[in-house]
Amino acid sequence: MDLRTSVARSPVSSIVQRRSKSYRQSYRSYVGTMSHLGYTPGFTKRRLTTCRLAPKRCSIAEVNPEQLALLLREWQLSYVTPLYRFQHGHLKNYSRQLAAFLVSERQQGVAAEVGLESTLKVTFTLVAGMAQTEEEADTVFIKIHSKPPLAPPDDPQKVLWSGWLTCVGGDPDYLRTLPEDFVCLPLFCSGGTEGLTALVKAWFQQKFDCRFGLLQINSVNLQWLAALWTDCHARSSIKQLKLVWSLPVEPPLEVIYTVHPQDASELWRTSRQPGVREEEDGSVGLEEVVCFFKGLKSHFYRHFRVELSAGRLTEVSTALGSAKHGGRIKISNSSYMITTLSLLTECALLKMPF
Repeated sequence: MDLRTSVARSPVSSIVQRRSKSYRQSYRSYVGTMSHLGYTPGFTKRRLTTCRLAPKRCSIAEVNPEQLALLLREWQLSYVTPLYRFQHGHLKNYSRQLAAFLVSERQQGVAAEVGLESTLKVTFTLVAGMAQTEEEADTVFIKIHSKPPLAPPDDPQKVLWSGWLTCVGGDPDYLRTLPEDFVCLPLFCSGGTEGLTALVKAWFQQKFDCRFGLLQINSVNLQWLAALWTDCHARSSIKQLKLVWSLPVEPPLEVIYTVHPQDASELWRTSRQPGVREEEDGSVGLEEVVCFFKGLKSHFYRHFRVELSAGRLTEVSTALGSAKHGGRIKISNSSYMITTLSLLTECALLKMPF
């Protein structure tokens, strides 16, 4: 039985897959180009960023229902390799093709257990305003709707599943060197049953010769998210900073560490080294994130004599969003969505097998 320690308020505060020809082609092109530029091996440059721009409030140009649909819901993250011959101008065709694929799976009995007994409708739509550079492809949002066969005509359709593919702040060197037949949307966020998610992934793999994999958020990236969200407190209240650690003891111990927003913001301010980076280019360095968490851990140890460094950070949560090690993410504020998605896009690109 798991032992849970709750702190109400801190006073300071798959099986190896054979890679397809087109998949190998896209990566071979990138490796060759990087090696030509003098990087050995070819992927030396694809490392986790040690310096990021501090979050800035940004408004997505024209907020539409698709953009709002990305918020206030928990998504399961995956990475996806470049899509071969994916075209944004063919989204209506893709809607019909995915719907036909699901109907075919239902007729074969494969989809009977995932809620596809009703009339189906699939929609692919663009989410404009997310891309940060010309090299980045527009975000694509997908919905699967259903309506029981005997339902009245005026009954609204029920959304069975939704998901989206995006690339925000992706490595420009990698994006520029992809062959023109490939589109890079490395971050895949899904919301719905595992069965439907598996079917959608299967269709993408057949149609666009790509591969999917689970995208977990490691402890370092969870610390980055916690620090970047805390940096926003002066402009948008984070309400509280909640951190969850898993400690390797028997029986397993989960520590829930909740920090008052003002205390967290003050500790972050003292970790920022304002004379070094903040005034120069508004960036945040990894050493500042490390310093911030060192302060949090030291305070916890002084009060509870528990060394959090011995465990693993598994979850962070604020009013701006939440993230879990298993790859679950929730974005609650559109103003800082780009900051969060940029980090997750980088994680997806780094996670891809070579």
